[in-house]
Amino acid sequence: MWLSILTLLTGVGVFLVGMNMMSNGLEKCAGRGMKTLLGKISTNRFAGVGTGIAATAIIQSSSATSVIVIGFVNAGIMTLAQATSIIMGANVGTTVTNALVALSGSDFDIDVYMMALAFVGVVMSFFKKESIKNVGTILSGLGVLFIGLDLMSGALGGAEIKSFFTNLFATISFPLLLILLGVIFTALVQSSSAATGIVIVMAGQGVLGIGEAMFIVLGATIGTCITSTLASLGAGVNAKRTAFIHLLINVVGTCVFTAVIWPLSSTIEGWLLQINDPMWQITIFHIVYKILLTIVLLPFVNQLVAIAEKVFKDAPTESEKLKLKYVDERLLKSPTIALMQVKKEINYMMEKVKENIDICFNNSNENAVTLAENERVIDFTNGALTNFLIKLSASVEEREEVLIGAYFHVLNDLERIGDHAENFYEIDEEMADKGLEFSNLAIEEIKNMRQSVREMFTLAEQAFKNLDVTVLPNLTDLENKVDEEKRQLASSHYNRLAEGKCKVELSPYFTSTISGLERVADHLVNVGYSIVNPTGAQDDE
Repeated sequence: MWLSILTLLTGVGVFLVGMNMMSNGLEKCAGRGMKTLLGKISTNRFAGVGTGIAATAIIQSSSATSVIVIGFVNAGIMTLAQATSIIMGANVGTTVTNALVALSGSDFDIDVYMMALAFVGVVMSFFKKESIKNVGTILSGLGVLFIGLDLMSGALGGAEIKSFFTNLFATISFPLLLILLGVIFTALVQSSSAATGIVIVMAGQGVLGIGEAMFIVLGATIGTCITSTLASLGAGVNAKRTAFIHLLINVVGTCVFTAVIWPLSSTIEGWLLQINDPMWQITIFHIVYKILLTIVLLPFVNQLVAIAEKVFKDAPTESEKLKLKYVDERLLKSPTIALMQVKKEINYMMEKVKENIDICFNNSNENAVTLAENERVIDFTNGALTNFLIKLSASVEEREEVLIGAYFHVLNDLERIGDHAENFYEIDEEMADKGLEFSNLAIEEIKNMRQSVREMFTLAEQAFKNLDVTVLPNLTDLENKVDEEKRQLASSHYNRLAEGKCKVELSPYFTSTISGLERVADHLVNVGYSIVNPTGAQDDE
């Protein structure tokens, strides 16, 4: 008896490990596909459901899909209505795993062949090519999953353990207790696919009747929400709303279908018993339930969103200011999508830096406020994105490591340009306080040098945003022009000093200004050339 229970627990553990391996491998292989798929999100709720089904079928985890969606909503990429329809689709997509479980008990006798995939996957993991390794992880996970199923089936085949579970479920045969059992068990394993898969195996071995299994499966749909609920803790208000909607969909679904199934359980059991295989009986019930739940609730997407907005009120705007616009920690689960969002965040940071460069030479209270606000955003984005990229670098492929290296350098260069903009404003402010002014000629010289730097900013921005290598030679030419302008301006300034046409007190301000502009030009070249060299160096183009 105890040996059977130990074997059963081992089988459950192996099954969960297999599911996790397969899910991780599928997600890595499908990274770019997921990026394309989620990039096509529209306001059409039917398209959202389709996206949720496809995404979950790809990565074999509705919990993972829900967590990614929460990350998107928290980052402002996706609306609550879009997220709601995708979550509904994810509920349907998760039934694919259970169909695999049901196949293990079919007459095709595929178990041995599927288990052999674990060995094939291990062999593939020795290859250097990342894509082959990822496929190997998928095959190993699939093989390990079936090994776990075999262990569970073997353990549940014993007369003593069958008697134990039969008596147990006879004791807790009350539907509400079975639903509670499903909630607790799924919350523990954090996967409704795994919990339902185990229920399917138990039904296949005659340990669990179809009547009890139906209510446990209904409870499992609520228990799976624990993952998305935990993912929303500490996140923005929209992320909490998304997790609440996920919970609300499954709670409402369980309550409505319990109210229908409970009085009609005998009739529904009769329909399902027409399917000879007990494992497919539960699988078909699960699939039909998820599809019907989506059909019933899809027309009420806006109402679900409205309820979530009433439960979770908008946070004060001040607390929302210093947060990343496009990036969220939950995107770490999908590195390819995360890198796409990091670039959007850097583009946003670049806009703030550019605005500060444009206003930093005009001393006014309005510009002072704007410059300070932008600098807060620039510094915060630099720090937050750097920390995010450090975490992300632990789970990316080699080609993505190169991209992360480039982003590190671009962030540093943009942050330094932002610092120079602050310095330019402080120079202008300090000169105004002291009643000092540059001569008209000096003002014109600085104006021309600033124009060259502005043109460089436009080219660097175009190169980085559009991966446009054609503008890089022009960027280099402009940098050489700025270097020459600095030399000429320094020479002209010293000549004016010698001729007594310029005050000595102005010298440090003029020199700091033209030196700062020359350094900004250097940083802009680094930003532009980052698309061909992670360090931004020109000689490796």
